[in-house]
Amino acid sequence: MKKYCALAHVSGTQNKQRVSYKYPAMWRQSLYRFRSVQAVLKVVVTRCWKSFSAGCLLLFLLYWVYGGAAMLTLLSVALIGAFYHFQDSFLYLPETPERSRLFVQTPMAFSLPYENIYLRTEDGVRIHAYFIKQPPGMLQTVPTILFLHGNAGNIGHRLPNAQALYVECQCNILLLEYRGYGRSDGSPSEAGLFLDAKAGMDVLLSRSDIDPRKIIVFGRSLGGAVAAKICSHPAYVDRSCAVLIENSFSSIPLLAKVLFHPLVGRLPDWSFKNQFFSVQSVRLIRAPTLFLSGLDDQLVPAWMMEQLFQNCGAPAKHVQRFPQGGHNNTWQCRGYYNTWRAFLSQVSRVSCLYLFLLR
Repeated sequence: MKKYCALAHVSGTQNKQRVSYKYPAMWRQSLYRFRSVQAVLKVVVTRCWKSFSAGCLLLFLLYWVYGGAAMLTLLSVALIGAFYHFQDSFLYLPETPERSRLFVQTPMAFSLPYENIYLRTEDGVRIHAYFIKQPPGMLQTVPTILFLHGNAGNIGHRLPNAQALYVECQCNILLLEYRGYGRSDGSPSEAGLFLDAKAGMDVLLSRSDIDPRKIIVFGRSLGGAVAAKICSHPAYVDRSCAVLIENSFSSIPLLAKVLFHPLVGRLPDWSFKNQFFSVQSVRLIRAPTLFLSGLDDQLVPAWMMEQLFQNCGAPAKHVQRFPQGGHNNTWQCRGYYNTWRAFLSQVSRVSCLYLFLLR
């Protein structure tokens, strides 16, 4: 297989440093999670320092005037409100790594033919995307991938992976940049990301230069949750020919319990601003679905991918496990693109048989 330019893929926190394998697996996992949480807390503290300082001053004045009981009540309400309000800062990291909102690398750096496009979502937000296209003779006959990225960085960080998919699988690729990321306007939210994916699907379905029957939805990490949500929606459940989900999670409440503390998992669902209950969404998926699971994922436990696979309602589904695959580098594992090609070949044969029976 050809060697591709290896920019580190970012989905979750930046994974530039590799933990030494001389440590036991449990230590490596704890160290990785500690660094992930540390990076997130750094972002939150940086953004919220002024609000935190003003809140402390206000609580001191309330204690001075009204006493401890009133202050304790207000402190509890404030903490719950802060937890709810600042959850976006924990989940969405569009400025990690630094300058991700200022500089977005173009496919030109990888010699990929592309269109630089802007889409308008249903709620009026302008989002950015790259449409990487095969040569004219292949453009209209090959599959087209809707690529939904993870929770950090921008679409430029996904170009090495996109280049490999372009060459190895001979597909067109729509690299979609969520609202609040890279060159897209707005701020990210669970509902907003769904509308972004919806806009991506709509633009692919409306293009006359590709085959709308060969749209593949692919999501990694957070993008896997977005993929599950769009492909389970009644308006789109039959509009994709295949779904691929890589190193994604069952739900945000369950992931928070794993990453932070078991007590977090006991909070009611309504206390989580972002929920992404993918374990429920996958039950409604009908297109052939492939789960790509890195067993060395130190951020999202591999058992969550197993849970998604077991609950998936697609008649044709498969899970491919990569023992050396981490959260951000499973796409670099041996056999990764062979798995893609085998799956797409199988999907193509099933589609041809289906069209033959409709005649």
